[in-house]
Amino acid sequence: MRQLYSFYTDAFWIALKSILEHKLRAFLTLIGIIIGVASVVVVGASISGLNSYVTEKISKVLGVNHFMMARMAFSGQMDDDEFERRNRNNKKLTFDEYEYIKANCGECSEVGAQMNGGADLKEKGLEMPSVRIIGVTANMIEIEEKEIEGGRFISNDEVTRSAKVCVIGYDVKEKFWPNSDPIGEVIKVRGVPLEIIGLEEKKGSMFGNPLDRQIYIPISLHQLIFNRNDGIQVHGKSARPENFMTALEDARLALRNKRKLIGSQEDTFGIVNTQDLAGQIDSFTAAIAGVILPITGITLLVGGIVVMNIMLVSVTERTFEVGLRKALGATRKQILIQFLIESALLCSVGGIFGLLLAAGVTQLITIFAGITMTIELIYMITAVGVSSIIGVIAGLYPVWKAARLDPIVALTQN
Repeated sequence: MRQLYSFYTDAFWIALKSILEHKLRAFLTLIGIIIGVASVVVVGASISGLNSYVTEKISKVLGVNHFMMARMAFSGQMDDDEFERRNRNNKKLTFDEYEYIKANCGECSEVGAQMNGGADLKEKGLEMPSVRIIGVTANMIEIEEKEIEGGRFISNDEVTRSAKVCVIGYDVKEKFWPNSDPIGEVIKVRGVPLEIIGLEEKKGSMFGNPLDRQIYIPISLHQLIFNRNDGIQVHGKSARPENFMTALEDARLALRNKRKLIGSQEDTFGIVNTQDLAGQIDSFTAAIAGVILPITGITLLVGGIVVMNIMLVSVTERTFEVGLRKALGATRKQILIQFLIESALLCSVGGIFGLLLAAGVTQLITIFAGITMTIELIYMITAVGVSSIIGVIAGLYPVWKAARLDPIVALTQN
């Protein structure tokens, strides 16, 4: 055992000494491996970061354990024929149906309603076009887990009496009251003066689309201002994640019963939920990974070819050394292991440098793009492991050539 340990230790130090004696050559050889490993790790961290970023943004906008029912609600893609069929069959949701779902969804912790509209705002000589005006019930703050930075959200009493109050998004505040507190101020929506009672916490943007360019008003007031009859959205959530699908099915069955849909009759409404959205995000990022990772992996293949070339050069340069070791009793296996260790060590070092480069790049992306990326332990292990395997594979032919050298011929080629 001691003899075996001594052999591998000596082989390791000989390999390390050989690399250090040719630092520049070793570095130039490893550029391909370094860039390849860094590319794979950065892409992996970027995909993971993108997934977390979108999930976090969705949670900020929609909350968790949240579903929405509407006339044409759907997630994913829908072909034209399916859209036309649903457009003919689906019916808008009414307040009467909302009340029925609220009374009969036993697993729902909250059931609320929402209407959407838009308006151009004019205040203090300033204009802000295309602002979302969202009519809500009071419990939408719990359903979508909204955070209020100042003031408060709309109350049940204000919804009942169509009170002229509103909660504004951060972009609206920055436009009209950049250096002052907007609570208590008045803003007009389609000529109707509304008292500002709350300021929603800043949510930022998602893929360039602002999430703070909006105003919340009581849903009853929304109907009066916009005088629209396009139906409403019904929103609900469960108290616990494990009850989410049960709550969603309870709400779906309640609306089917209200509409007297029986047996195999299709739903005449659409449903979307945060779990489906999360699944679609995972599928989307997995598809990206499936395309990009193999492409970046080609860089590792190129790096392996360069390593194979440099190992062939190394074998040629050290022909006398190989002949001397074989003359002193070294076996083919020992020669083979010696060069394989050198090849694997060379690529492992490249893997470590590639990992360090990837860490620096991900930090820069986090700082400038605002998307937090984390290099997980699996990436670190994979980076060093894959680069070592490439080193072994790339070194197979050169070490096989070295192991087959005739010691007498090798000693005459000094």
